[in-house]
Amino acid sequence: MTLIEALDYAAVVVFAITGALAASRAQLDIVGFAFVASLTAVGGGTIRDLLLKRDAVFWVENTNYIFFAVLAAFVVFFAAHLFESRLKALMWLDAVALAVAVSAGTGVAMELDQLPQVVIIMGIATGCFGGLMRDVVCNEVPLVLKQGELYASAAFAGAFAAVIASFITPSPLAITAACAATTFVLRAGSLKFGWSLPVYKSRPPRV
Repeated sequence: MTLIEALDYAAVVVFAITGALAASRAQLDIVGFAFVASLTAVGGGTIRDLLLKRDAVFWVENTNYIFFAVLAAFVVFFAAHLFESRLKALMWLDAVALAVAVSAGTGVAMELDQLPQVVIIMGIATGCFGGLMRDVVCNEVPLVLKQGELYASAAFAGAFAAVIASFITPSPLAITAACAATTFVLRAGSLKFGWSLPVYKSRPPRV
């Protein structure tokens, strides 16, 4: 198993768990759990692969990804009640999944020798779109759009760190570590300490 495959597997499983937790909050049936978990798990990676015109979308080429996403959904269906706060668990697991998925997205783009700006965009897309689909389907305000929170900005910073690291070292492991650590620290800081970006505040029009 390559590093990119390992990252994709990790992102799929953790994002699937967040999707299933969102399904539990929406009180869906077990099929709904499997659908939302799978959508969340492969959504970002699918968009990445389509935009990069890879030979095959990763989960089409290897259906084990879907198997693990559905398995995670079934486990959460019977275990969701054990979480003291499903929302809190969802938010922190989502932060982990974001860090892993951004690393996977940047890694795939780098393997295909894409330009740095494309690497950054693919990292953001892989990290953000699965969670965005999950939140829209479950009728929640998407985390990526919540006022002032570091989410897409954390993904951007992580992908940017990966690009900078690639100029310093050829080691895929070091590049991945730089990307994942940057993304997670910023997202965790936003959750734990309220780190945020300034938000637009409307002013009266000038006369």
